[in-house]
Amino acid sequence: MLELGKYQTLEVCKKTDFGVYLCKPGSDMSHRVLLPLKEVPDNVKLKDQIDVFIYKDSEDRYIATTSKVPITVGSLALLRVKEVTAIGAFLDWGLSKDLFLPFKEQTSKVKTGDKVLVSLYVDKSKRLCATMKVYDYLSTDSNYQVGDMVSGIIYDKLEAFGAFVAVDNLYSALIPNNEIFKPLNIGETVKARVIEVRDDKKLTLSLRDRSYIQMDSDAQMILERLKEAGGFLPYHDKTDSQLIKENFHISKNSFKRAIGKLYKERLITISENGISLNKDS
Repeated sequence: MLELGKYQTLEVCKKTDFGVYLCKPGSDMSHRVLLPLKEVPDNVKLKDQIDVFIYKDSEDRYIATTSKVPITVGSLALLRVKEVTAIGAFLDWGLSKDLFLPFKEQTSKVKTGDKVLVSLYVDKSKRLCATMKVYDYLSTDSNYQVGDMVSGIIYDKLEAFGAFVAVDNLYSALIPNNEIFKPLNIGETVKARVIEVRDDKKLTLSLRDRSYIQMDSDAQMILERLKEAGGFLPYHDKTDSQLIKENFHISKNSFKRAIGKLYKERLITISENGISLNKDS
């Protein structure tokens, strides 16, 4: 049988004026698929084998392509939303027929131009469709260890947990709420640090570097903010943690470490009203 949504090596079993028909090597012609003439390699002969991807055209017929499709059944890819209609969204995957993303398979509302991480599946009607619900397609057998830096795409957010990330488009990871200090969007690519490898091998991530490294960058950021504000900011070590998070996108502990560093270096003064830039800073 021909496998929809996958690459496979098929054999030329019939030549026509509009293309060639391909079959499984050694099989009869009861299950065959057309490779259109514009995609047929030069000087192709009967029994030649060709690597093709199988999908359905706009008339719901099986068709082969030699194009490099970015996604196959069960794999993940970041695709651009080409159009949103009354029945769902359509994604650009490099083929003449766009890939359908049903509303029920969207984890957040999408709009034209968005990039979304999706997997490919065959629905009950034997059609290829995309889903943003990629959790079950992710693996937990990575070799990443605590302290490693990783790159991944945010594919879902849950208020009770945090942001879910597909590391390398392969591995399951979470940025918990206590590690999120700035807005994160679905489809956004993030660089993060592994802070835990759970018993189930899923990764817990932080967007921040190790504290002794992060303290330097936090201190530099606050120093620049002070200069931009004319030398005074109404925040100090007693300021509410939510205000710190909203205004500096760091935790209160990180803020306290950073201003403590600046104070020890005699770059700022800390008072009950806020922090001030010293004149010779």
